[in-house]
Amino acid sequence: MTMSSPPDSLTVLTGMYAAEARYLAAGGPGDASFDLLAPFFAPHVALYQADALPYGGVWRGHAGMTRFFLRMGEVWEQFTMVDQEFLATGETAVVHTQIRARAHATGRELSFPLLQAIKVEHGQITEVRPFYWDTRAIAEACTAPAGGA
Repeated sequence: MTMSSPPDSLTVLTGMYAAEARYLAAGGPGDASFDLLAPFFAPHVALYQADALPYGGVWRGHAGMTRFFLRMGEVWEQFTMVDQEFLATGETAVVHTQIRARAHATGRELSFPLLQAIKVEHGQITEVRPFYWDTRAIAEACTAPAGGA
């Protein structure tokens, strides 16, 4: 009997980002099934978003991740990962991504860096902690002025 070790974090992350691209190409939140992404996330995954963001808070498990992606789809008309660099690929991986996004509520476009600390255990993502350069700028871009957009 041959025992194989779980995939390393780089393999898991590149697979997850490829699955996310397929998910978005299939219509993304509300149209595509989270099943495309589910194999890459542990059932007990926790995603910690900054409270100041319109999608802030802790999103837990596959159901939480599904709700998170739905909320992101409500907030962003476009959210593109322009450039990505894997800075560390141990049990806790660090990924630097340049984002280009357009907010639904205001139509404002932003370009910003995103740094994520992602914990991978037994071949699945168990924790994601994104760090944004300027949460205030993101929140303001996503908030329609009082009285409508």
